[in-house]
Amino acid sequence: MDAKRLEELPLFRDLSKGERERIARWADEVDVPAGYQLLGEGRLPHEFFVIEEGKADVTKGGDTITQLGPGDFFGEIALVEHERRTATVTAATPLTAIVMAPREFETMRQEMPEVCQRITDAIQERLSR
Repeated sequence: MDAKRLEELPLFRDLSKGERERIARWADEVDVPAGYQLLGEGRLPHEFFVIEEGKADVTKGGDTITQLGPGDFFGEIALVEHERRTATVTAATPLTAIVMAPREFETMRQEMPEVCQRITDAIQERLSR
């Protein structure tokens, strides 16, 4: 993955060039068609996603909660809280996302406090809904 592309995403924007290069080594990029289910509510966690392009619908219990777009991230709650997925996320349009496996996600959280704080803030906000 190209570290330069990470500059466009709020989660990574304030990091140094070297830190973005490390994240680029830890992450992959995926392209999925509209209708593709990225996460399933109640399933075990396997990835963390940051949307680069496109939109995704978030549903819980069959009800739409929100729609995510470029710069939004998801999949963090189950990885951090060591729980099953709290919602289903489905691509509403063709979507390009950065994806990290649990080990790389945990390394990023430990080594990059700015990113960790943004993720923690998002978790608290989402769990309060």
